[in-house]
Amino acid sequence: MIGYYILAGVIFLVSTYVSNKLKSKFKHYSQVSLRNGMSGKEIAEKMLADNGITDVKVLSVKGQLTDHYNPANKTVNLSEVVYNERNAAAAAVSAHECGHAIQHATAYSWLKLRSAIVPAVGISGKFSNIVIMAGLALSAAGTAFGSTVFLVGIVLFAITTAFTMITLPVEYDASNRALAWLESANMVTKEEHAGAKDALKWAARTYLVAALGSLATLLYFISIFINRR
Repeated sequence: MIGYYILAGVIFLVSTYVSNKLKSKFKHYSQVSLRNGMSGKEIAEKMLADNGITDVKVLSVKGQLTDHYNPANKTVNLSEVVYNERNAAAAAVSAHECGHAIQHATAYSWLKLRSAIVPAVGISGKFSNIVIMAGLALSAAGTAFGSTVFLVGIVLFAITTAFTMITLPVEYDASNRALAWLESANMVTKEEHAGAKDALKWAARTYLVAALGSLATLLYFISIFINRR
């Protein structure tokens, strides 16, 4: 298990670096005021209107970097700082979340797939590590069905990994939609657009690190299973 702890440690360090970098970028671009003077809420409402979406509400939620789109009740939820502020970071985040609303309205295939496996991910996320550890413990004790339990845990973990991989095109597409609209609708200057692009780039990297980390862990568990057969 030493290899697992080393892998987990590396993933943790990389994830922490990217997360801190994102917070730093967000703080920096929060100082770049928008020339048009619009708040994140106003930008979100305009992007939705420009795309013919009238049944999605823009709401304010507590916390930092808690912004998200909820397809269940069709709401774009913006953290207070994004909802109220008038800067490049707020523009980037609000437009990104509206990108998800547009994906939902246009039945974007990757978003539909991700939504379809959410129930399975909820189960696998709760039990995969427990089942894997139980399988390893049973195998070490020489129990005949230890390998089977371990394999079930790997399958559960694979579902979670698949979710992180499917999330990548969903997030990158939402950012691309956001940046394209900000430019075409003349919402930002070149400097502001560059700031929004940089902020969204680092936000996307958090999902990339999560996906690669999950994939690496899955392959590690698979290699253990194969070597023990």
